[in-house]
Amino acid sequence: MKVLYVASEAVPFAKTGGLADVAGSLPKALKAEGVDVRVIMPKFGKIPEHFRNEMEHIYDGEIPVSWRSKYVGLDKLDYEGVTYYFVDNEEYFKREGFYGYGDDAERFSFFCRAVLNLLPAMDFWPDVIHTNDWHSGLVNVFLKLEHQGDERYENIRTLYTIHNLKYQGVFPKDVMGDVLGLDWKYFNNGDLEFYDAVNYMKGGLIYADYISTVSKTYAKEIQYEYFGEHLDGLLRSRKDTLFGIVNGIDYNVYNPATDKNLYENYDVTTLDRKADNKVLLQRDLGLPIARRTPMVAMVSRLVAAKGLDLVVRMMDEILQHEDIQFVLLGTGDKEYEDWFKGLAWRFPTKVSANIRFSNQLAQRIYAASDIFLMPSNYEPCGIGQLIALRYGSVPVVRETGGLKDTVIPYDKYSKEGNGFLFSDYNAHEMMYALKRALSAYENYEEWKQIATNAMNSDYSWKESAREYKALYEKLMGSQAEKAE
Repeated sequence: MKVLYVASEAVPFAKTGGLADVAGSLPKALKAEGVDVRVIMPKFGKIPEHFRNEMEHIYDGEIPVSWRSKYVGLDKLDYEGVTYYFVDNEEYFKREGFYGYGDDAERFSFFCRAVLNLLPAMDFWPDVIHTNDWHSGLVNVFLKLEHQGDERYENIRTLYTIHNLKYQGVFPKDVMGDVLGLDWKYFNNGDLEFYDAVNYMKGGLIYADYISTVSKTYAKEIQYEYFGEHLDGLLRSRKDTLFGIVNGIDYNVYNPATDKNLYENYDVTTLDRKADNKVLLQRDLGLPIARRTPMVAMVSRLVAAKGLDLVVRMMDEILQHEDIQFVLLGTGDKEYEDWFKGLAWRFPTKVSANIRFSNQLAQRIYAASDIFLMPSNYEPCGIGQLIALRYGSVPVVRETGGLKDTVIPYDKYSKEGNGFLFSDYNAHEMMYALKRALSAYENYEEWKQIATNAMNSDYSWKESAREYKALYEKLMGSQAEKAE
């Protein structure tokens, strides 16, 4: 089985969010399941120099961009057993950042067209092209509209994964002619039209053979108006070909027994060493050293979707009445950054607000904290709670999306479960869930059981990779049925 995995970013080459983690780890897991998977992404200028120096240049040519042609190059690199291809055009991709430019519509339509037009140069004809988010949605469109009649392309199936429905790639409608070079009938019939603009994700959804998203609960939620971001009607119409597969994390990277970022390594059999990490983090962050004081942590983008309004509403009250320490790491909206700085000023012996991002500090916080707070308004999958579970930091989360699928409520009678949940988006419900966790923490043996359950939860990519492989096989089977 041959799969071409199309992403705008992938670890370790380029990263702004969770897509990069998935694109850097899922292909390795698929490879282990016997899938011949290769990844293609833009050759961004910010890809580290040592990777750029190792790439093999395999093709030079041109790609049509509506009425004009643009240079395209293709580089190749084998990394950790997976072949990566990089689409080269310095005008589009040699920049300081990855997204947020005035010509993003043109940059990523160029990338999508290049993915398909460069298949002969790769000499790799996939059974399935697996596209992700708005940046690669047009691959599905161009495959159906520009390559029909070419038997090399006609049997290729497409799977389109939504990582976050909120970001759709919406651009002024004049890109139809000047950038995409597509007939206006595909705008007028609604395939690409979205409130009198062009929507790349909508096109990707309509032209994909199958659609997936990153948890089973999110696959259901996005069919409702509250979560549907104005595409819920389309997604309901595709419900028979819409699947949810929860993301995993790379257990070789996220491993408290070997993680070089930690003060002290530990595993489920040496869980008491976790508190050594807490004491050393308290020292480095200037908090009072208190081995048995529960440490509550957040590692998060500071944006409204992460449930920060609930934290703003209740954290002062919690800190006044509970003997806890609260550690935050993240950047984002200035109003939240300023609020957390103010919280640390008001509670200097209880709060450490780190308004920056540091991978080392993030790992140390996962290892040191007892409780990981993630009260998201919505969460397609979430990676924070998966890392927290792996490191024995017990999640307190809202019952939404991937949080609901991965955090199992602790039952003190059966001793099963790995965290604490609340259902409504409500500040008091969040506080009561946190208080239930703090109450359990007071019983050392009970807490050790919950933390052990957390660390024994398996959210590696193994099971999810098998589900993707089965979905690819189902796609290929549906194609074989059509051919018959």
